[in-house]
This record gives sequence, C-alpha cells and structure tokens, in this order.
Amino acid sequence: MGVMHVVMFSFKPLATPEEVQEVCDKLLALKDTCLHPETNRPYMKNITGGVNTHMSDAQDRVTHAFVSEFDSDEDREYYLKTDPAYAAFWEGAKGIVERTEVVGFMPGKF
Repeated sequence: MGVMHVVMFSFKPLATPEEVQEVCDKLLALKDTCLHPETNRPYMKNITGGVNTHMSDAQDRVTHAFVSEFDSDEDREYYLKTDPAYAAFWEGAKGIVERTEVVGFMPGKF
C-alpha cells in the first residue's frame, strides 16, 4: 500500500440531497481527472467513500468519508497543493461543504 488520504465532510444544513450527491460524485471522479504533471495520466491509485453509517456522539457531525491512495507523499502533496482538477473540485464544493477533517497515513507505519 502507498500513502492514504482520508477526508471527512459535514455538509451545510441547506445543501440539497442532489448537491451532496454531486459533490460526492465529483470527488470520486478525481481518480480519473487528476493527471500527473509529467505523464499526463491519472496518478491516484484508488478512491472510495460513502455516507457515515455510524451515527453517534463520537462522529461529531461527519456525514461522509472518503479514502484515497497515492503511490507517494509527493503525489499526495501535488494533489492537495497544485493539481488544477482538485482545485476546481474544491472551488465548487466549498459552498456546500460546511466542515472538513483530513487525515493522512502510511499503512503499518506507526
């Protein structure tokens, strides 16, 4: 496994189900639309996500979670700081997403 990137969302209370679905679909599509600057090919290894099914006080309003995988820290950092497809996604999502929590890790590295 490579480098994992976890993002959790809370959507704004007035966001419609259609708006929420659109943000989720666009985030999942980044696997194909984020292209490596040198190869011009998709560089995200995998992405999955869904609605939070563990509703308790511990979830702190998180309604959706997504996990993506990259080959390296460099790929993940390019994604987060430079990739124009990712930047365009956030530009469209920021009016609908109320809160974001992010975690990154390398499986088995403690």
